[in-house]
Amino acid sequence: MNANPVALKEWASAIRALKEGRQIMLMRKGGIAEETKRFELKSHSFYLYPTYEHQRPELLKEQYRHLVGDTLGEMDANAAEIGLTAYAEAVHDLEIHDLEQLELLYPYHIWSEGLAAERLRWKAKEPLHVLLLRVYVPESPVSVEILPEYSGCRSWIELGAPPESGSLRPVLDDETFNRKVADILSALGR
Repeated sequence: MNANPVALKEWASAIRALKEGRQIMLMRKGGIAEETKRFELKSHSFYLYPTYEHQRPELLKEQYRHLVGDTLGEMDANAAEIGLTAYAEAVHDLEIHDLEQLELLYPYHIWSEGLAAERLRWKAKEPLHVLLLRVYVPESPVSVEILPEYSGCRSWIELGAPPESGSLRPVLDDETFNRKVADILSALGR
């Protein structure tokens, strides 16, 4: 783990899908408040920090829409702390430049075709980063204080002192994870 851990902010519904092994990828272009105005992989290992603001059921494929309601039911808008329930290692940072490449990834993620295409078109000169993640769950949620600097449309937040996480268990066994990675890379011809 990092000496100074960071967390990647992501929809709670996408984190749930990662924790359940339904997908191993995230798609990133960068938040509006990014210093560089584009996404950069600041660390190859990080916590996943759940966000709720922009997720809506219609932005997910039909079979995954329930994840939005499920995760919204867990949210406490008045909480002083949040539990981080997933840790990830980025094993690939794939750059997607066109809709044809993006469509090849459709079977491997939870997002609607429209949302995925919209993410590609936003900041059109920048590639869409598809992060293939090995995801782990801590034996108990890692509790961190919700600080004002964590808000806003940014991808990364610094957590300060390393939170206590205990042991981490991989969501997928090695064989299943490696097969999923190979399938995605093969679909892209890589």
